Amino acid sequence: MLHLRLIVPPDLREPVLGCLDDAVGVTHVVVLPDAAVRPAGDVVLCDVAREALDEVLGALRGTGLVECGAIDVSALELSLSAAADEAERLAPGEGADALVWESVSEITHEESTLTWVFLAFLTVATMLAACGSVLDSAILIVGAMAVGPEFGPLAGLCVALVQRRTRPALRSLNALVTGFLVAMALTVCFGLLMDALGLFSEAAFEAARPNTSFIWQPDATSFVVAFLAGIAGLLSLTSAKAGTLVGVAISVTTVPAAANAAVALGYGKVDQFWGSSVQLLLNLLGIVLAGVLTLLVQEAGWAVIRRRRRAGAGRVTVDG
Repeated sequence: MLHLRLIVPPDLREPVLGCLDDAVGVTHVVVLPDAAVRPAGDVVLCDVAREALDEVLGALRGTGLVECGAIDVSALELSLSAAADEAERLAPGEGADALVWESVSEITHEESTLTWVFLAFLTVATMLAACGSVLDSAILIVGAMAVGPEFGPLAGLCVALVQRRTRPALRSLNALVTGFLVAMALTVCFGLLMDALGLFSEAAFEAARPNTSFIWQPDATSFVVAFLAGIAGLLSLTSAKAGTLVGVAISVTTVPAAANAAVALGYGKVDQFWGSSVQLLLNLLGIVLAGVLTLLVQEAGWAVIRRRRRAGAGRVTVDG
C-alpha cells in the first residue's frame, strides 16, 4: 500500500473526494477540514494499492489539483487492515508488477539531469576503468561499472521515447553525450599523466590482456548482454526494486569501453579506439532498445488488465 496526502482547495473538495470514492484500490480516506495553511485548504489522507496508483493519480491530475494544491505519495511499510486487504484485492494486477508512470518519470528526471555530481561520478568511473584496462584488472573494471551513473539518463531516454516527450529525451541525451565526452576527455589527460609518472605504459596497453580484452572486441554477445541488462534495469525501476540496478550496472561495458577508447586515443591506437567505441555504442543501443520495448510491453499489459477489470465491474453492475 501507498499513502497519499493531498492539499485540496475548497473549490476542489467535491471533485477530489469524488475521484477517491470512484477509484478502485483506495481506502482509509480521512478529511481534515481547513488544516492546510499554504496553500490553504483541506488535508485529505488516504491509502492506495500500488497497482491502482497510476489511475488514481491520473484522475486527481484531471481535477487540477497539481496546479493549485499538492499530491504527496509515500510508501507504507506495514498496514494491518481488512479494508486495505480488500482494496488490494479489488485493484487490478499485482502491486510488484505495477507500472506507475508518475513515479518512473520522477525517478528518471532526477537521474537524467546533467549535474556536477553526475559528471564527477562518470569521470571517476571512467578513470577507474582506465586503470583496470591498462592493468588488465577485472576487479577494477567491475568497480568502475558499479560506480558509473549512466543508467539514469539511459532509463530517462527510454521513458521519454515511450511517452513521446521531446524535452526529457533531449535532457537525457545531453547528460549522456556531454557526460561521456567530458569523462573521456579528462581520462585521456589522466592516462597521459599516469604514463608520464610511469604508472601506465604503452607496452602494457598493447600487451595481451585476457581479462579485459572483451572491452574493445565487440561481438553479437555484447548487444545481447546489453539488451538483457536494459530489460532488467527498466523492470527494477518500474517495480521499485532499485537493488537490481547494482546487478545491471556491472553487466554492461559502457564505462569501461569509454575508458579504453580514451586511453587508446591518448596512445594513438586507432584499432582499440574504434573497437571500444563500437562496444560503447552497441551497449547504449541495446539498453535503450530493450528499455523502450520493456515499457511498451508493460504499458500494453496494464491496459489489458484495466480493460478486463472495467468489463468485470460492468458485468457485476448489470447483474446486480
